Amino acid sequence: MKSEFFAMISRMKYIDRWALMRNTERESLSQHSYEVAVLAHALAVLSNRRLGTDLDPDRAAVLGLYHDAAEILTGDMPTPVKYYSPEIRGAYKDVEAAAQKRLVNMLPDDLKPDFDGILTMEDEDQELRKLVKAADKLSALIKCTEEEKAGNREFEKAKESTEAALHALQCDAAELFLTEFMPSYSLTLDQLK
Repeated sequence: MKSEFFAMISRMKYIDRWALMRNTERESLSQHSYEVAVLAHALAVLSNRRLGTDLDPDRAAVLGLYHDAAEILTGDMPTPVKYYSPEIRGAYKDVEAAAQKRLVNMLPDDLKPDFDGILTMEDEDQELRKLVKAADKLSALIKCTEEEKAGNREFEKAKESTEAALHALQCDAAELFLTEFMPSYSLTLDQLK
């Protein structure tokens, strides 16, 4: 049986993020998903080593890779629009669920169970879901920091609100990352040792 699933997943590279903002550097959905996967893995490792949890860093990375896969079909909905009202947020969740289902249905039947949980995260442990959400916010904060470093003031408010949303998650591993690793994102290449 032929399947279009991975060809569709490959199209993440064509979806631009931050569409309402003037960007000094374009960021695709595939770039963002890679970064979220790296950060989710890092947060799970930090949580295990420093906070005594027993999370699966590899699972966190995989969930990060696919966390926004539905946006291949929906596009990247800007945060101010997505969260404008409970009605819009609810409608977007329905559209996102339909897109996730469409992606899963592109797979051969024997592979559907393996990817359904990854795309929806419905059956995932709450702590792992929270880590992926924190990694998503960290990735956005990194983007804002990079734009700010390039002199783009367009991202000032986005940086403030993203940082506030990240703190609101009350994710201890993310707080550790903010303290220990985030400051280096403001450095130049020559300052990195």
